[in-house]
Amino acid sequence: MKKTILYILLATVVSGCGTYSNYKRPNDLPTDGLYGAETSVAETDTVSIASLSWKELFTDHSLQALIDEGLQANTDLRIARLKVDESKAALMSARLAFLPSVSLTPQGTLSSFDGSKTTKTYSLGASASWELDFFGRLRNAKQQAKANLEQSLYYKQAVQSQLIASIAECYYTLLMLDKQISISERSIGCWEENLRAVVALKKAGTTNEQAVAQSEANLKAARSSLLSLKEQQNATENSLCLLLGQTPHSIERGTLDVQEFPEELSVGVPLQLLSRRPDIRQSEMVLAAAFYATGEARSSFYPSVTLSGTAGWTNTNGLSIVNPGKWLLSAVGSLVQPLFDRGTNIARLKIAKAQQEEALLSFRQDLLNAGTEVNEALTAWQLSKQRSELNREEVILLQRALHSAEQTMKYGNTTYLEVLTAQQSLLQAELSACQEDFNEVLGVVSLYHALGGGSE
Repeated sequence: MKKTILYILLATVVSGCGTYSNYKRPNDLPTDGLYGAETSVAETDTVSIASLSWKELFTDHSLQALIDEGLQANTDLRIARLKVDESKAALMSARLAFLPSVSLTPQGTLSSFDGSKTTKTYSLGASASWELDFFGRLRNAKQQAKANLEQSLYYKQAVQSQLIASIAECYYTLLMLDKQISISERSIGCWEENLRAVVALKKAGTTNEQAVAQSEANLKAARSSLLSLKEQQNATENSLCLLLGQTPHSIERGTLDVQEFPEELSVGVPLQLLSRRPDIRQSEMVLAAAFYATGEARSSFYPSVTLSGTAGWTNTNGLSIVNPGKWLLSAVGSLVQPLFDRGTNIARLKIAKAQQEEALLSFRQDLLNAGTEVNEALTAWQLSKQRSELNREEVILLQRALHSAEQTMKYGNTTYLEVLTAQQSLLQAELSACQEDFNEVLGVVSLYHALGGGSE
């Protein structure tokens, strides 16, 4: 009979060995053409701007100081660090589950029945129990906690990457607004000159009230535009202060014209997103945790094997106080096979499998989203670079036109009003060029973030 029980136990252990296995990344991930069919990426090109540290890419010292402040004081990043600490504690708890649990159980009683002599009983005992992980429940729980820890670490890196990109975007927005404000102030001065010239022409009888009203309206529109730019400037400074965990204040900064970036930006191969982008790694760790949760749910169908024992001192059932008392020793081995919880366990397993499938679909979708972000950022940077070059050529041509108008007015019959019109066209082109220069810089920031830069 004992041999039969032993054989049954051994067969159960062997059959339960399949409840634990290591997570493996899915093979059919959509990495081919992830950056788009029209994006030329060499299969052997593993170089990416994301491999640069943020200090190597963002060389402006004022911006570097702001990023350093943000990495120390940003609220979201500090919360992410605390989540890492929570996950570390959870992993430690899962690892300690492999060790025996020991507890002290001292007891003392006084009893008397119907006026009889009081009986004193005491015991100074300790108990211990140890679950033998034959069927992988504890190992699955430990691996799930480990995956959750890695998930929290990648989440922290994702928050850091987003923070660096957000600070850089706000900073360069301020530089763009500074330049646009300067151009708008010059434009207002030009419109004021235009208004004075039109008024003088009206007095001379060479124009009418309509031209004066139109010129005055243009001046008011330029002043209104300047106020809008200053409002955006204040809002951007406030947004940047929030990222830094600070109250609103003026931000020390450089100028847009002196910013330097690489002439060519490499994106590397799509497979690198799996190892470089922290949010993709975080999504994969969610899948890994769901995988081990399924294994843990499957192990619930198998019995739990526990060794337990007690040891201590007792005064022999309270008959008399013995000093020292007598030893009380016991050891028990138990095997608990779930019978009536089978329906609950089946439901738990179905839920775990469904959550694992959800995590897989989310992981695949996150990877597709990342590829789209890289495609859009790369395209935006390339087109902005082309538009910036065209705008610079336009500015050069309009500078030549303004110079020609000034020379014609000086030596020919062109009026001062035509010179002011040429100057206004030049200022408007400079505003457009400023916007495209910013778009080009923003494309660099977006591409750096889309490739996972700044996470380490």
